[in-house]
Amino acid sequence: MANALKTTLLLGLMSGVLLVLGETLGGSRGLVMAFGVAVLMNFVSYWFSDKIVLSMYRAKPVGPEHPLHQITARLAQRAGLPMPKVYIIPGASPNAFATGRDPSHAAVAATEGILRILDEREIEGVIAHELAHVKHRDILISSVAATMAAAIMMIARMAQFAAMFGGGRSDDRDRGANPIALLATVILAPIAAMLIQAAISRSREFGADAGGAEIAGTPYGLVDALKKLEVASKRIPMDANPATAHMFIMKPFSVSGLLSLFSTHPPTDARVRALLGQN
Repeated sequence: MANALKTTLLLGLMSGVLLVLGETLGGSRGLVMAFGVAVLMNFVSYWFSDKIVLSMYRAKPVGPEHPLHQITARLAQRAGLPMPKVYIIPGASPNAFATGRDPSHAAVAATEGILRILDEREIEGVIAHELAHVKHRDILISSVAATMAAAIMMIARMAQFAAMFGGGRSDDRDRGANPIALLATVILAPIAAMLIQAAISRSREFGADAGGAEIAGTPYGLVDALKKLEVASKRIPMDANPATAHMFIMKPFSVSGLLSLFSTHPPTDARVRALLGQN
């Protein structure tokens, strides 16, 4: 319940950032336009995000003859979930994700690389983690957060040139608007959106880890998988779109320093400690 409340508050905060950005740039008309953009992008995300992401990574469906499909079917039954579609992503980088608007329209995808380096027990841990995302409806929450963040960044990017070259609302002069404050809003809004999106994603990862351990019946498969993936994903980074980074079980590319503030995943050692009850 606490995690759900936190996510709701963060999504509300992101909505506020979007609306403030729209109002700052275009007054009441900009506010309405920003709201319209958010609604449109979330509609597209709700109905088509799974197809878009699977196509982006050239994922290919596999049937009951494939071991990954068999593992997924076994775990989905144990979790009391409808059987999701199962996909394989070509590529050596080890990773996996779930997508879809709800448990009845879910898909699980894993890379060829992850199937090469993990044993069956570890793959069970990974797929159980992804099914926990499905069960918790994290895949919809993540899609909403991602599209809202994209809307904020798109609006801010379009407005940067107008702000820098003295553009903006037609009534700026009458209201005495400060162009420096306007430019600061345009720059800071995307940063705020990215930080909020990262906070949402990190909180959901801990929940999916715990839920995955429950579905699998043990945390140790996922623990060992995370340790292997931490090393292997750095050795073979994934050519992933940053907008979809939050969907994967392991962040596709490594970040350090200040950039770690924007990481969509908590540190692997913290995830392992939480799974083992050492926090």
